[in-house]
Amino acid sequence: MSTKLTLRLDEKLITKTKSTARAKGVSLSKMVSDYFRSVSAQQKKETPVSPILSEVTGILSLRTDNRQLLKTHKKHIEKKYL
Repeated sequence: MSTKLTLRLDEKLITKTKSTARAKGVSLSKMVSDYFRSVSAQQKKETPVSPILSEVTGILSLRTDNRQLLKTHKKHIEKKYL
């Protein structure tokens, strides 16, 4: 269940954060929700989600075959060092 929350923040901070959210393709509400979730996880001593980890989450497709990943990585290494 979602509930509305009113926050009072510096206007410049809100403007910068909205721009950041727009650049990342997420809503400001989602960013705040993810932050609150992260803080709650840390307080419960769950594995916290770092900001860097949350940025890269979802980049890799789970449907990719491991053999294909290894083959692609091998080609990359050969190209880079040979």
